[in-house]
Amino acid sequence: MKVLSVQNIVKHWRNLSGGSINRQILGAAITVGLGTALIKIVAVFKELIVAWKFGIGDTLDAFLIAMLVPDFIIIVVAGSFHAALIPTYIQVREQEGINAAQKLFSGVMLWSLGLLLITTILMLATAPLYLPQIAAGFSAEKLDLTFKLLWVIAPVVMLNGILLIWGAVLNAGERFALAAVCPIMTPAITIIFLLLNKSWGVFALAAGLVGGAVLEIILLGAAIYQQGVLLELKWYGLNAHLHQVINQFFPAMAGSFLIGSAAFVDQSMAAMLSPGSVAALNYGQRAIAFPISLVTTALGTAVIPYSSKMIACKDWQGVQHTLKHYLQLIFVVTVPLTGILIVFSEPIVQILFQRGSFTAEDTHLVAQIQSCFALQIPFYIGNILVVKFITSMQLNHILMWAAGFDLIINITLNYLFMQWIGIKGIALSTSCVYLFTFLFVFLLITKKLRELSK
Repeated sequence: MKVLSVQNIVKHWRNLSGGSINRQILGAAITVGLGTALIKIVAVFKELIVAWKFGIGDTLDAFLIAMLVPDFIIIVVAGSFHAALIPTYIQVREQEGINAAQKLFSGVMLWSLGLLLITTILMLATAPLYLPQIAAGFSAEKLDLTFKLLWVIAPVVMLNGILLIWGAVLNAGERFALAAVCPIMTPAITIIFLLLNKSWGVFALAAGLVGGAVLEIILLGAAIYQQGVLLELKWYGLNAHLHQVINQFFPAMAGSFLIGSAAFVDQSMAAMLSPGSVAALNYGQRAIAFPISLVTTALGTAVIPYSSKMIACKDWQGVQHTLKHYLQLIFVVTVPLTGILIVFSEPIVQILFQRGSFTAEDTHLVAQIQSCFALQIPFYIGNILVVKFITSMQLNHILMWAAGFDLIINITLNYLFMQWIGIKGIALSTSCVYLFTFLFVFLLITKKLRELSK
């Protein structure tokens, strides 16, 4: 009976995830979603320990500001290679075979690692210039701690850059499970360091980031090799395929730069307010980040390989149908979820964080920030879906323009709302920005698909 039961489960799963493109996307999204949910559960446990040990104090402020520039570089450089590589990689593999795709992968890896190395060196060399500016409200002692943390964190730029590209290639081969589960290493290692190395203090968080990334590299590297992709750094020249990736990389990088700047601006403006504001803003995003990350990681990861195939075949009606179908599903699910998170914001924060150094006063402030952040959920998730289709269509210049408008709106609304409601205004500004972004990119891609369908 047990064998039959397992066989029935497998049979139902194949029926669910096979057949139409929408079903294949759903199956991939469920696979990635389950892996992401497991990671988020471990990450929530990590955040509970962080809240218990550090509250919203100066040490956590220093760590978060130290992470700003490395995170920014990962988003701008490595994330842009991810967006530029995958549609072209799938196109080359489908039309010219695995050998041509291997040459493209090797060239992109060599180029991306060189760029990430140069960027990391510049990040550390110029830190004495930019850190005092983005942490203008920090004391000398707090700023010195931020410098030290930055040096420990620096290797994650190279490591996460590699992970993003390797994970994308695994997903392009429709092997979603390992790439989805592998990031569990970082929060797991961080928890171990936090609990077993009490003398490390906030440096346990930095060590966890680096140690987790190293373990992820080992696992993904083995999986890539088993898939038949060689991990060689070999230059085959600037051929037409690599040139196509580069042409998509620079608009994607410009867009990512502007998008990353928005988070950079938020944290920097929060640092100008009272001590603990950066940490409070960060905690306010935690509960919101769980459903957002779960859905966007699952759906976004699943969409690109299949949408890239449809676009390579010029199946524009299929693209329109899939986009419409999943946008409707997103709003049906996320609008009620947003309401629940707003209504129960304070109990959620109290249950998650209020213990140890995290006080009842901290709970009240973070709950208000969380409510303002919650307003973005339907538009953020809808925006991610639309952006994945834009990336698959190699229309990254649209994202560049959208991100430019976002940055201007974000700075303006941050300033206005901060005068009105303080740190909560930054969260409200973020939600307004995502509303604008969704409307902007949705209208543009709808117009483009109508033109292509004629």
